[in-house]
Amino acid sequence: MNIVTFCQVDESLFNPEFKVEYFHTTGEASDADIVIIDIDSIFEFEENKTKVCKDKFVSIAIIDDESDYEAFKNFGIDAWIRHADISQINNIINLVNKRLLS
Repeated sequence: MNIVTFCQVDESLFNPEFKVEYFHTTGEASDADIVIIDIDSIFEFEENKTKVCKDKFVSIAIIDDESDYEAFKNFGIDAWIRHADISQINNIINLVNKRLLS
């Protein structure tokens, strides 16, 4: 499974079986099954999703508070995780993989 981040996420949080690319640092990525974004990277994601993502992909937004959720709701985000719970990111990835990508 290929994961592309559009925001800063500690790479040690991801399970080793995931291939993770960091668009926010390289400006390049491809064939994303899952993208991870935050409020600061939503527009960069929107501008680049057609070249970065597979036809069928899932987006996960990292939110800090309720206002972030409100901002994201118009972008068709598939899943959310609170920044305070980011250590549980693999649980969300596995869940969306089973429910939305299988």
